[in-house]
Amino acid sequence: MRPVRLAVSVAAMLLLTAASVAAQTTIVLVRHAEKEAEPAADPPLTAAGNARAERLAEYLKDAGVDAIYSTPTARTRTTGKPLADRLKLQITETPLQGSLPAFAQNMAAKLREHRNQTVLVVGHSNTLGPMIEALGGPKIPPIADEEYDNIFIVTIGTDGQASLLRARF
Repeated sequence: MRPVRLAVSVAAMLLLTAASVAAQTTIVLVRHAEKEAEPAADPPLTAAGNARAERLAEYLKDAGVDAIYSTPTARTRTTGKPLADRLKLQITETPLQGSLPAFAQNMAAKLREHRNQTVLVVGHSNTLGPMIEALGGPKIPPIADEEYDNIFIVTIGTDGQASLLRARF
């Protein structure tokens, strides 16, 4: 599928998800975009990563995003910043404290407070899976180091049941 066609498909899917069932909570989870090579302690995004962050903002600009969460790293903040700027939202930074399962449970509790809203979460390859599970979604396969194009959409119904849609952008 061509990139433009994919963009339209993802945007339409998000709009339909957000608009069709107002009583659902929609959590959109993405990994940060492409980052500079390590060993920098807090590497910035590459040019490709900045371009991906702009594409993400374009895809989600009409999806009704009400809040944006990110870890306090340059790569996650910069991935969410273009959308935050377009929507005039602040990014809520959530540090990785304690164990990964505890972090995921704490994030899930915060995200569930956004009842009937759509929230973007920008995380890392090792945080997305545990967060999806903590929200009630299924276990996902590990995200490879070179994978930056996954977008996971967890929809939580009024009954608390979660469903997961995985796409690429």
